[in-house]
Amino acid sequence: MVQVVLPNDANPLGFILGGTVMHLIDIAGAIACFRHSRSRVVTAAVDGLQFLHPIKVGDLILLKAEVTATFRTSMEVEVRVMSEETLTGERKLTSHAYLTFVAIDADGRRVEVPDLVLETDAQRTRAIEAESRRQQRLAAKARMAQIEGELAAGR
Repeated sequence: MVQVVLPNDANPLGFILGGTVMHLIDIAGAIACFRHSRSRVVTAAVDGLQFLHPIKVGDLILLKAEVTATFRTSMEVEVRVMSEETLTGERKLTSHAYLTFVAIDADGRRVEVPDLVLETDAQRTRAIEAESRRQQRLAAKARMAQIEGELAAGR
């Protein structure tokens, strides 16, 4: 995805709002997962989001999303965000994130996703790394469920 950063996307300093970048990351990730699964998808998690450099009004924001791994009903996608100075063409990596999307049917029930075809060593390495991130997300989800249970019990 590519779009120009306009003044209505920016803060008073003339840089794109972090929330706008997050919104575009979510859209780019969803498109990649939709195209892989050909199913409706919903965002389940965002992790590893980093803002490295600001993007100023008038620059282009470029987002590249790639599915890194598939599981039974979920997919991890990596989204890289670059800025491009319009007059010089200079590009900088500005943000990076991993997101998890779940494929669902029209009634909101999870549906299975196709396996990801891993053709290169780099793709296989990224899929292994994705499994490690998945285990961390599942552990965090279990901790949140425990806290939720404690709160419900009045502790």
